[in-house]
Amino acid sequence: MANTAKFDRRDVLESATRLFWQKGYHGTSTRDIQQATNLKPGSIYAAFGSKSGLFNEVLHFYAESMAGQLSQILSQHSAVTEGLRAFLRHVILEGGDDAPSELCLLAKSLSELEEGEAALLSETRKLLAATEQRFQKALAQAVANGELPADTDTALAARQFQIQLIGLRSYLRATGNKDAVASLITQLFR
Repeated sequence: MANTAKFDRRDVLESATRLFWQKGYHGTSTRDIQQATNLKPGSIYAAFGSKSGLFNEVLHFYAESMAGQLSQILSQHSAVTEGLRAFLRHVILEGGDDAPSELCLLAKSLSELEEGEAALLSETRKLLAATEQRFQKALAQAVANGELPADTDTALAARQFQIQLIGLRSYLRATGNKDAVASLITQLFR
């Protein structure tokens, strides 16, 4: 009879996400993971294979969570552009108090991971690219709705939106100036 996991995987991923987001990949020790997840080393390795295996799942968990938030927020707005602004406000200004870091976990990980961690680095880049594709799909809908000019290059606009998201989060981290960030978000798509 095979052993079955005696923990809720989602709870473990939520705890591990907060931990890695706060401390970074290199700053997080196995002991930190044990304390945050209430798992013994054997359970961690049996479930995730390694610290990097857990981190890989955390990256996916985080990206899926962000995609879910984007989808939910867009569905609550009749105008896509307003939904995208609301998403930025939520992620940067409203979610910041609950988030362990103002920075995006994916962007933070890109700055920390080294070329020797090629698999994690590649996965992080893929997840950021998938996020950009979600933005492009939303912006294409905004064009179809007449919210943006018909000749809008949605790939370029999605890239710019991704850069603004990462940049605004970094700016907030650097300055703490929520009013300036809120003002910049309001100016998007005008």
